[in-house]
Amino acid sequence: MRMYDLIVKKKRGGEMSREELDYIVGEFTADRLPKEQMAAFLMAVWFRGMTDQETTDLTLAMLGTGTQADLSAIPGVKVDKHSTGGVGDKTTLVVAPLVAACGGVVAKMSGRGLGHTGGTIDKLESIPGFRAALSEAEFFDVVKRCGLAVIGQSAALAPADKKIYALRDVTGSVDSIPLIASSIMSKKLAGGADCILLDVTVGSGAFMKRFPEALRLAETMVAIGEAAGRKTAALITDMDAPMGRAVGNALEVAEAVDVLRGGGPEDLREVSLAMAANMLYLTGRGSVADCRAAAEKSLADGSAFEKLCAMAEAQGGDASVLRDLEKLPLAPCNCGVLCPEDAYITHVDAEKVGLASMALGAGRETLTDTIDLAAGITLLKKPGDFVQKGDVLAVLHTSDEKRLAEAQRIFGEAVRGGDHPPKKRPLLFARVEKGRVERLAAWEEEGGEHHDERR
Repeated sequence: MRMYDLIVKKKRGGEMSREELDYIVGEFTADRLPKEQMAAFLMAVWFRGMTDQETTDLTLAMLGTGTQADLSAIPGVKVDKHSTGGVGDKTTLVVAPLVAACGGVVAKMSGRGLGHTGGTIDKLESIPGFRAALSEAEFFDVVKRCGLAVIGQSAALAPADKKIYALRDVTGSVDSIPLIASSIMSKKLAGGADCILLDVTVGSGAFMKRFPEALRLAETMVAIGEAAGRKTAALITDMDAPMGRAVGNALEVAEAVDVLRGGGPEDLREVSLAMAANMLYLTGRGSVADCRAAAEKSLADGSAFEKLCAMAEAQGGDASVLRDLEKLPLAPCNCGVLCPEDAYITHVDAEKVGLASMALGAGRETLTDTIDLAAGITLLKKPGDFVQKGDVLAVLHTSDEKRLAEAQRIFGEAVRGGDHPPKKRPLLFARVEKGRVERLAAWEEEGGEHHDERR
């Protein structure tokens, strides 16, 4: 095979075979293909797209470049979840304990945050002593004892993805649905779970800004998972505004605990319950409605909260901080952002809030950056709230006072006001299974254009 011929084939709209994709991925991972040729192929994919079979074959080729976790030593049906990213998205901290409290088994490998979206591992490491790097034996032991464990992703899982993504990032081919889907699913399949729930976010703080693209991505990933023999479903959830009121690692841990103890923001609680119900459904524990009822019970009786505490302790963390949240890292520098006029809050741009949080030190631009676990933003007002001049819209938290001015500037661009309250946005737009899309709410473009793409 010649890479030149394969580039030309895809450039002209040809369909790649499994053998050809195995060759491309394997040779590039082994440093036997020039980066310029791989970049040309990726751009050809960007322009020409891929069939479902091509996308599945690309995913399996990437999967085959590394090790695959074997979770068969852990009793029960193992279920995992993945989110395409967002701002204030701490759902894993709520969902995994909910599922475990209902008898599910969550053996999860998660990543760190990069850019304006947070990472589950960073959040958990806000708990003093928490260890995300466990041996396989330790990982299995925690899952067996607690019903859940969350550890860092191993570099040995789908190493092709890291190399390919680095090239996509500098060549303008990140926003390709086949390439996004294969990147996510190669790592999820490598994680070894029997079932996978995908949270595909949509809105200003998500990678997918519009519903049609989010739906295509969800359908593509579900098809890949099912073709690989994993029971897979997806929820398309709103990320136009930040999830909950807390953005930043320790702040988000505290908010997740609030939900698990019966309080917390309505949006975080509702989306978490929906995810937990669907994860339990995938494991064969009844209908989605039955599973939702079980999740609600585990939230009400405190058993889900106790599961989080048990996991934290089993992974070396000081679980007492979850019972006394004042023990979590606290930022010494705090500054309120004041409302300039009387108005209804019509929009809070999630991406800009995430960038403001990064400016405070809560995120990283590269994976080697050090983050401030106490930094972040507490949103005191959300879309639909009426505010008066001088009201505090949000509190900025940081350990470095010099970061406040830039964060204030960015946050000021995130909030818009108006004379009338905005229409309330749905939290969940659709549920996707193999060959089936259940529309839960209509998508509406900003400005009022109505799109009801029911199937």
